[in-house]
Amino acid sequence: MILATGNRQSRSSRELLRTPRAFTLIELILVMTLLMIVLAVSAPSLQNFFKGRNLDSEARRIYSLTVYAQSRAVSESIPMLVWFDTKQRTYGLRAASSYLEIDPKSVEFKLDRDLQIEVRNPQLVPGSLATPFVDREIGTLPSIRFSPDGSIVETSPETILVTQTQKDAIALAINTNRLRYEILPGNGYDYRR
Repeated sequence: MILATGNRQSRSSRELLRTPRAFTLIELILVMTLLMIVLAVSAPSLQNFFKGRNLDSEARRIYSLTVYAQSRAVSESIPMLVWFDTKQRTYGLRAASSYLEIDPKSVEFKLDRDLQIEVRNPQLVPGSLATPFVDREIGTLPSIRFSPDGSIVETSPETILVTQTQKDAIALAINTNRLRYEILPGNGYDYRR
């Protein structure tokens, strides 16, 4: 005698279990509508968040460029320049042209359209004895000059200010022992002087 084992469901109920269910068009439209409402409500706050990140990342890139220039000056025993062109809204790094005519490792960056850069050097005010550094490639553009020993030359700017609006600013300034630059938040630094 043989006994039947297993599931005693009918054939039609087994087929129903195997067929995948899909979303209806109405369910999909409802979910898309909810997503659009959430995005419309959160977009203004996200826009301000990304603007702040843009300013912060640009200041950190300039800071990283100064650290890289200083280490490159020491490792290659060549003066390095981190230059700033405020009119063209560009900045970059290159070896001093008096040491290297063509610098294959030179880099150049362009500021985001919402950002401005300002270079302040109180030592180079009109009538002072200090004269700006002149390079054959960059001319008299303001530049941070690192000596082959890694020190910052006296005619280098004291402060580089990256601004996005009148309220949002980040400053890079020489630290108190004049060995490197550091990032200062714009609201903690009087950038209107």
